[in-house]
Amino acid sequence: MHNKIKTVMLLIVSVSLLALLTGCGGGDKPADQNKASNVALPEKDKDYVVQLGYYDCDHMTGACIAKDAGIYDELGLKVNVLGNAKVPEAMAAGQMDVGYVGNSRMMRAFLQGSPIVVGANNHIGGSHYLVASNDIKEPKDLLGKKLAIGTDPEKNNPSWIVMAERLGLPIEGANYEVLNMADKDEYFALKAGKLDGYAACDPWGSMAEYEKTGHVLTAMDKLPSGEWGECCAFNLNKNFAAEHPELAKLMVLAHTKAIEHMYLKPVRSAEIFAENYKVPMEVALMTMWKKTIAEGRTITWKIDLNNWQRQIDMELGFGTLDKAPNVDAFIQPQYLNESGADDFDAFIKEKVDPVFPVGMSYEEWKTKAYELEGKTA
Repeated sequence: MHNKIKTVMLLIVSVSLLALLTGCGGGDKPADQNKASNVALPEKDKDYVVQLGYYDCDHMTGACIAKDAGIYDELGLKVNVLGNAKVPEAMAAGQMDVGYVGNSRMMRAFLQGSPIVVGANNHIGGSHYLVASNDIKEPKDLLGKKLAIGTDPEKNNPSWIVMAERLGLPIEGANYEVLNMADKDEYFALKAGKLDGYAACDPWGSMAEYEKTGHVLTAMDKLPSGEWGECCAFNLNKNFAAEHPELAKLMVLAHTKAIEHMYLKPVRSAEIFAENYKVPMEVALMTMWKKTIAEGRTITWKIDLNNWQRQIDMELGFGTLDKAPNVDAFIQPQYLNESGADDFDAFIKEKVDPVFPVGMSYEEWKTKAYELEGKTA
C-alpha cells in the first residue's frame, strides 16, 4: 500500500474513533485486522454515526468485538455501541439503527408496528440457564421463592417454560415471587442473598458457578423436539436500511466478521468479552468455548428459515406469542446476501473444523487457542 493511501486510512480511523460514544470499553487492536471493504460509501453515509444496541448477554458480544477488534474502523464505519439498550423500543422511536434482539421481543415489536427486520442471524438454540442459590438443593425448593424469571413467565418466557417443565416445576408465576431484572443485576442480587434463582444467558450462569455463589439447575439449548430453534438475531431498522443500504450491508458484514473473530481468535475475543462484561478471563474463555465448541456452532450469521418456523410453532403452542409475523416480511436476507460476507458453512468447514473441531475439550481448546494466538495463559 502506498504511503498516501496509508495516510488516508489512518485519517479515516482517527475520525471514526473520535466520533464514537460507546457503551463498550476500548481495546488494543489485533495485528491482523480484517481486510477492509471496497464498498464506496455515498457522501451522505460518510459521516453518519450508526446507533447500535445490544444486551449484556454472551450471544450478543459481537457488538463489542466488532468495535474493540477494529472491525468497524477497518470498514470505515462510525458506530455508537450502546449496551443494555431497549433496542425494539428505540427502533420504533427512530433512535436505533441496528441491534441484537431476542426473537420473541423482536417478533412482538414487529407485530406492533416497529420498523424492525432481521438482517442476519446471530444465535440458534437457547443457551438459557436456570441458576439457583446454594440454599436450593433440588428444583422443588424453588416453589414460593424469589425468582427473576420475568413477570407472567408462562406468557412471556419460552425458555423458562422449557426448563420448568424439564424439572417438573409449575410454569405459572403465581407459584413464585417473580421479578423482572437484567441478567447482570440478577447475578449480583443472587450473590447478595436477595434472590433465590434466575433465568439468564451466560456469562451469568458461569459466573455463579465460577464464584460458587450458585449452581445451574438446567439449561435450554435445543427445542423440546430435539431440533434447533432460534434465539436472537442481528436486526436492522428498515427505515435506516432503506435510506442507507450501503451502511446496512457494511454493518451486516461487520457482524459476520465479529463472529469469525470469535471462532478464529477466541482468546482475543474472550479478552474483549471480559473487559466489557466485567467478568474474569476464565469465565470469558468458558463462554467462548461453549458458544463455538461445546454447544456446536450456535453463533452464526446463517439464516435458516426452518429454525425460525420451529421456534414460532413452539411459541404459538406455548402461548408466548399470540400470533406470528410472516417470515418473508420480517426476515430480509438481501443485506446479508449483498454484503460480501463469507458463506458460514464453508467458513466453518475450511477454517474452523480443522483447528477447533466440535467435541474438543475445554482444556485442549484453551491450550491450542493460546498457542495459535501467540499468547500466554
